Amino acid sequence: MATLAELRRNYALNSLDESDAERDPIRQFQRWFAEALDAKLPEPNAMTLATVDPNGRPAARIVLIKGVDERGFVFFTNYESRKGHELAANPYASLLFHWIELERQVRIEGTVVKTSAEESDTYFQSRPLGSRIGAWASDQSQVIPNRAVLEAREREVTAQYGEHPPRPPHWGGYRLVPDTIEFWQGRPSRLHDRLRYAKDDDAGAWRIARLAP
Repeated sequence: MATLAELRRNYALNSLDESDAERDPIRQFQRWFAEALDAKLPEPNAMTLATVDPNGRPAARIVLIKGVDERGFVFFTNYESRKGHELAANPYASLLFHWIELERQVRIEGTVVKTSAEESDTYFQSRPLGSRIGAWASDQSQVIPNRAVLEAREREVTAQYGEHPPRPPHWGGYRLVPDTIEFWQGRPSRLHDRLRYAKDDDAGAWRIARLAP
């Protein structure tokens, strides 16, 4: 059996060159995301969300992206969760997509803002009923004595709202507005391709630079 130090993989599936990359990172992301969908990867919309608390201590967890356009990257959660409190105190975050089957990563950094109530309402109503009930039943990130408490709360909410629960006021969307997006393509001998798009504060345009691996 290989030791941890011996575990390694040589990346050789593809390359990423400036001449082939989109000039706009959102279009480049959409292209790569479409390829991840075409490859039928398991949950290609899963991403790591990293936040920082008021003491500078980082935390990371997996969430699902639910929208992307020129305005940014959208996900939904409980505003009273740990991540919600951290974003209220420090509205900066980073996202990481890791599509290992394609030997690719996308790193995104920027400012986080809440989506509009209308946008949150629309997405909430598109969720399965169980997920809508769960948004009411779970005081996300809070300590509970046992699972029975959670299941009892689920029954209470179901009895109260039936099949038409409204969106809880403590639940909704966030949009990460990017200022830096990096595309990483694995290459042989760890000489990976890394293209970083950074927002020019003066012109508002994206500047592309190649980073050493």
